[in-house]
Amino acid sequence: MKFAIALLSLALATGSAFAAEEKKADAPKKAPSAAQKAQQDKMKMCNEKAAGKKGDERKAFMKDCLSGGNAAPSACEGQAAEKKLAGAAKSSFVKKCEADAKGAATPATPATPAAPAAPAAPAAK
Repeated sequence: MKFAIALLSLALATGSAFAAEEKKADAPKKAPSAAQKAQQDKMKMCNEKAAGKKGDERKAFMKDCLSGGNAAPSACEGQAAEKKLAGAAKSSFVKKCEADAKGAATPATPATPAAPAAPAAPAAK
């Protein structure tokens, strides 16, 4: 008798577990929010731009692109394409070019005027 009750309770528990799984599978997916949709679109765009990049170069590019730092192709990448650079040479060129561009874009800090020179001491005779 106890064995029959145990089998019956096991069957009911298993059946209800499967029914719960079926309900989850049948439920429609929730639509992504506007922020999630924007992030998905940004990931698609960055992924397309990262075509041809591999390993650490791709990882660095995706990080920069997703953070908004590389939203549009830079002029430096265009120059690298004109020079037909690829791989490490292209990466090095673009990195240096962008660093130079950032340096030129920031206004130079005005030099502090030098203190007026002290009057010259009379020459010793």
